[in-house]
Amino acid sequence: MYDMTTATAPLPSAPAPVWARRAAHAIALCAVPSGLWRIAMASGVYVGYSDQVLRDVFDIPGWGIAYVVGLSVLTELAALFPLLLVSDRWRPLHPRVLGPLAWTASGVLVLVALWQLVVAFTVESQTYMSSGTAQTVWGFAFAPLFAIPALMIAVTWSYAKRHRARGQA
Repeated sequence: MYDMTTATAPLPSAPAPVWARRAAHAIALCAVPSGLWRIAMASGVYVGYSDQVLRDVFDIPGWGIAYVVGLSVLTELAALFPLLLVSDRWRPLHPRVLGPLAWTASGVLVLVALWQLVVAFTVESQTYMSSGTAQTVWGFAFAPLFAIPALMIAVTWSYAKRHRARGQA
């Protein structure tokens, strides 16, 4: 039988604050509308693109379906990552690696959000949609993604603060 002494016992970390838990869950929920929009597009539901644009630009029907659905699944899986930062049940093998990884992810998310703003306002991306209503629906589906960088930074900051305090104890 293995006996843990106080010198080798892992230090308990403070539980994540309620606001950090809510922010982590909000990140997962922010990815849902755009994923549903993409899946609707892959399923043949009219989302504002003509059949020719779907074929020529997105390769739907064809490999574009796998790409669009796969992108939706990967986006949602990535949006679930912050839940690991606020979980009391899950303990990473190397908790010191998780903090820098989360900060890196936060920085990448900020860059992706800025890049998406540039893409959203270019003339080329606006010419594919056939109507103003479709652009409005698209905007509502993708707008929540822009909250993710700020929420991710907040959750990461909370994680780093809790684990920094644990390391000083």
